[in-house]
Amino acid sequence: MALPNRPIDSGPLQRHTTRSVAIRYGSKTVMVGGGAPVMVQSMTNTDTADAIGTAIQIKDLARAGSEIVRITVNNPEAAAAVIAIREQLDKMGVDVPLVGDFHYNGHKLLSDFPECAQALSKYRINPGNVGQGAKRDTQFAQMIEIACKYDKPVRIGVNWGSLDQDLLARIMDENAQRADPWDAQAVMYEALVTSAVENARRAEELGLAGDKIILSCKVSGVQDLIAVYRELARRCDYPLHLGLTEAGMGSKGIVASTAALSVLLQEGIGDTIRISLTPEPGGDRTKEVVVGQEILQTMGLRKFTPMVIACPGCGRTTSTVFQELADRIQTYLRDQMPEWKKQYPGVENMNVAVMGCIVNGPGESKHANIGISLPGTGESPAAPVFVDGEKKVTLRGDRIAEEFQAIVLDYVKTRYGSAVVNN
Repeated sequence: MALPNRPIDSGPLQRHTTRSVAIRYGSKTVMVGGGAPVMVQSMTNTDTADAIGTAIQIKDLARAGSEIVRITVNNPEAAAAVIAIREQLDKMGVDVPLVGDFHYNGHKLLSDFPECAQALSKYRINPGNVGQGAKRDTQFAQMIEIACKYDKPVRIGVNWGSLDQDLLARIMDENAQRADPWDAQAVMYEALVTSAVENARRAEELGLAGDKIILSCKVSGVQDLIAVYRELARRCDYPLHLGLTEAGMGSKGIVASTAALSVLLQEGIGDTIRISLTPEPGGDRTKEVVVGQEILQTMGLRKFTPMVIACPGCGRTTSTVFQELADRIQTYLRDQMPEWKKQYPGVENMNVAVMGCIVNGPGESKHANIGISLPGTGESPAAPVFVDGEKKVTLRGDRIAEEFQAIVLDYVKTRYGSAVVNN
């Protein structure tokens, strides 16, 4: 069979927007859109009025890799605490930009607490609940005017759980006049997209520059999210924030978010993402950050931490040694990254293979920067280690995990430590 006229293209599409928005705090600037890397966001679930507890969770989220953190600002106590949270973060050396999430009373809180308005790096406004009737336009305008005053970008975030009912009624009336009316789902899609685009244009009419606006249209269904964002991307050139709202708990939330966001990201749609996982009781809030990073990294859009390649196991690998080693190495690598990314530039590109038997073990290990092929059931109790495709050593005994971890660390220092000297 003849070769095709062109090679297979495995790369993602170009980002849909040419606009970029700068989110600043101090000397730090995070660029969103306009070809910038897709950013990972997260949100706290602490009581914002608890300044210390909130600052600690923000630090944990930032250390895990969240590049922007959103906090609820829902009452005077929360608004008053924002400046204390920012001060506490500064003391801890955490310079992550903070986004204030406003609903219902944001116009009043931003007006009554100018220090809060100044301390935040961005505002999130939900146009579905900024006010009813005549108050809606006035209160929306108040928030936009404050954003202009303090030179803050705004995310206009529409959510189908809190859609502007007047706008929805208007679109339903227009639909009823059609010769062939749309179904209820199509009407809902149109209301979401229209709300986002119309409010963005209204914000620009009020004086907010176009390069200060980010849009989102969040829903909780995978196919719904894909359909809405495809249309939103078609109708505007603002950077877009992606997220499957109320994604759920555990594997369901992870799978649903991955399914929806991966399709859109591959089509070039989306400039920031947040994985809205419901934490398990006592669970770690940083899980949503890790999942977001893993989506982007496995798609080849970003590099955050060395990747661990491990086989799933089969009847040849009745021992749990390779599973335990893979988990240990993966945890070790992620824990080291906050310091390694400063000391060892480029380490996030490293691949480590932890394989369980001789079928694919040696081959996968040779393809990785560092790989170990552990013995399967009945195989010789030896574990060859490969470094950059060449066999370096064979490990034996009950200290294989410790010895392999030491080899990984030595490789990082040798391979990536020189980058600091050369820069």
